[in-house]
Amino acid sequence: MLSKIFKAYDVRGVYGKDLTDDVAYKIGRAFVSFLKCKEVVVGYDMRVSSPKLSKAFMKGVNEQGANAIDIGMVSTDGLYFASGFLNKPGVMFTASHNPKQYNGLKFCKAMAVPINENTGLQKIKTIIEKNNYKKNKKKGIIIKKNILDDYVKHVLSFVHKAKIKNLEIAVDAGNGMAGKVIPLVYGKLPMKVIPLYFKLDGTFPNHPADPSKYENLIKLQAVVKEKKCDFGMAFDGDADRVFFVDEHGKIINSSFIAALLIKNILKKHGKQKIIYNLVNSKIVPETIKKFGGVAKIERVGHSFIKDTMKRINAIFACEHSAHFYFRDNFNADSGIIASLIVCEIISKEGKVLSELLKEFEVYFKIEETNFEVKDKVKKMQQIKAHYKKLNPKRIMEMDGVSVEFDDYWFNVRPSNTEPLLRLNLEADSKELMEEKKEEVSKVIMG
Repeated sequence: MLSKIFKAYDVRGVYGKDLTDDVAYKIGRAFVSFLKCKEVVVGYDMRVSSPKLSKAFMKGVNEQGANAIDIGMVSTDGLYFASGFLNKPGVMFTASHNPKQYNGLKFCKAMAVPINENTGLQKIKTIIEKNNYKKNKKKGIIIKKNILDDYVKHVLSFVHKAKIKNLEIAVDAGNGMAGKVIPLVYGKLPMKVIPLYFKLDGTFPNHPADPSKYENLIKLQAVVKEKKCDFGMAFDGDADRVFFVDEHGKIINSSFIAALLIKNILKKHGKQKIIYNLVNSKIVPETIKKFGGVAKIERVGHSFIKDTMKRINAIFACEHSAHFYFRDNFNADSGIIASLIVCEIISKEGKVLSELLKEFEVYFKIEETNFEVKDKVKKMQQIKAHYKKLNPKRIMEMDGVSVEFDDYWFNVRPSNTEPLLRLNLEADSKELMEEKKEEVSKVIMG
C-alpha cells in the first residue's frame, strides 16, 4: 500500500483508502527517525481531511520524541517559508490541485531543502515497512505558532510597495489557500482585488482548484472583461502556482510570465544564473541570454530544480507548470511572490499586460497534452527510433525524449504517477504547430 502513495517527490493518495490517519501517524514517527530531528514544522491546507491527518502525523512526531510546531492552515509556500525562517524541517498536508478525495504530504529538511525519493522518501517508507523506528525515552509536545505576519512581511520584501499603483485585479482562489493568503498580502497594497471563490472549502464546490485546465478559468476571464480589470490571476489549491489572464481575458502561457519575470530580475540584478525546465518555451532561454543571464536547463520536478538552484546559486527558476522559484525564498516556489512582481512590473512600466508580453510571443506552443499508454518505456523508445530516422538537430533524453528540428521541437515524458505520456510541442508557426501535434500524436497512439 505504501508503494502506491509514495511518489517521486511526495506522498499522495485517496484519504481513507490509500492514505489513512494511521499511515500519517507512522509517517510522523518515521520522519523523525530518519532526520533524527528535535522539532518539525507542520502546516496543512483547507481539505476536509487535512486537520485529521496533520493531527495524526503530529502524534507520531511527539511519540518519537520530537516537538511538532503547528503553524495551522497555510499555503505550501507558507510552510516552505516557515521551514527556512525557523531553520527546521517541515511537512505540508496538501494534494495541491487534485480532486477533493485526495490528500498528501510534501516534505523538506531545514531551510526548505526538498526531500524526494532519492534523498529520503524511500528511507522513510522502509522505516515504516520494517517497523524500524529509533528508540526514544521522552515524548515531544505540540507548539502552536503563527508565522503569517512574518510570511506577509517576507513576500512583500520582493517588491517596492511604494511603486505599486492602484491596480484592479480579479483573483480566483478556487476555494483554496489563496483565499486566506491574498487578503493578508494584498491588503497591504493600494490595489482593488475582486475575489472569486475565496471561501476556504476543501470540497471545491465551484470548480477544481486546477488553473492549468483552462475550463476552470472561464469565470475569471468573464469577470476580468466585465469589470475591465487590469488583469486576472488564478491559484491552485495550495497557492504555490499562479496563472494569469490579461486585460482582455486571454489566458497567458506561463512561459511568457517566466520571460517577463526573467527580464525584470536580470535588469535589476545584472548577470545571474537562471534555471528553466526542458518543456518551457524556447523564448525562456532566449530571454535569459538576451538580458545577460546564464541559462541552465533542468529536469521537470521541484526537487531537481531546487537542488540545482542551491548548487549553482541561481537567482530564479521556472517550470512550464507555473512554478516560479526564488533564491531569496529559500530556493522555493511561490505563486504569491510571482504575482506581486508582476503587479510591480505593470505599475512601473505603465503598460497593460498584453503589451508587456508582446515581445515574448514569438513561438506557438500547445498546452501540455496527455496520452494514456500501456507501456510508457516501450512507447518512448518507439518515438525515439521513429524520429531518429528523420535526422533531427538533436535528441535529448534528460526527461523522457526531446526531439528538436529547425522549426519545431517536442518533448514526450512519462507521468510519475499515472499510465500517461505528456506531450509538449512548439513551432515557429501556428499551422506547423497544429500539423506536428497531429503527426506526433499519431506516433504516440500508433
